[in-house]
Amino acid sequence: MLNKLKLSIITVVKNDRQNIEKTILSVISQNIELEYIVIDGGSIDGTLDIINKYEDKIDILISEKDDGIYDAMNKAVKLASGKWICFMNSGDTFFNQNSIKELFEKADKKADIIYGDNEIRYLNKSKIIRGKKIGKIWQGMVFSHQSCFVKKEILVLQPFNIKNAITADYELFYNLYKNKYVFNYVSVIVSSISAGGVSDIKRIDSIVSRWNILPKSFKINVYYLNLIICEMMKIVVKLFIKRVKS
Repeated sequence: MLNKLKLSIITVVKNDRQNIEKTILSVISQNIELEYIVIDGGSIDGTLDIINKYEDKIDILISEKDDGIYDAMNKAVKLASGKWICFMNSGDTFFNQNSIKELFEKADKKADIIYGDNEIRYLNKSKIIRGKKIGKIWQGMVFSHQSCFVKKEILVLQPFNIKNAITADYELFYNLYKNKYVFNYVSVIVSSISAGGVSDIKRIDSIVSRWNILPKSFKINVYYLNLIICEMMKIVVKLFIKRVKS
């Protein structure tokens, strides 16, 4: 069954010479047949030199200006020939060489979206984040998009909203859930990602962006107001500590 699956892994990158190689090595070392697509946003820092070292392992490589990460991801979807698509962008990796194989050995392939767990890497530590039940998606992402595979036909019909620069992935998955697409959680650690992404850095902007996507209700409003207040308190505490130390 695994040999009959067609999987497309997509890496989007721009000016990330420091991290792109570990992502490429992670993808091409997977113990399963796959298609690999790399979309470069017109890097000028030497990223392309590193990518070109592995050109014989990359099925499709495009380097040109785009309108941001989600525009590049939509572009890649149209080029992919796989039934299933996973986005493993620069700086992130699969957890080990058997991550994809283990996921699909346990997955329900009749599902529309298959997702697992992920590792988050901090400066001096790492921790495993387990995927949550899809019914909790109103509270935020219940899985990392690096740990999920989506059927290509779905991503063609419902591309990422490039006007949503921070949480277009959340918007997509929430809409898929709302429209009754079938999600299948598998207890496998799929990806390893670095803390400090756009939504990590702009925490309040990310929370507000997710809140705007959701229908308004008392429960949702209270939940998101509480998140914002907590984030603001963290900022105040950090500023206070910094002032005391100075």
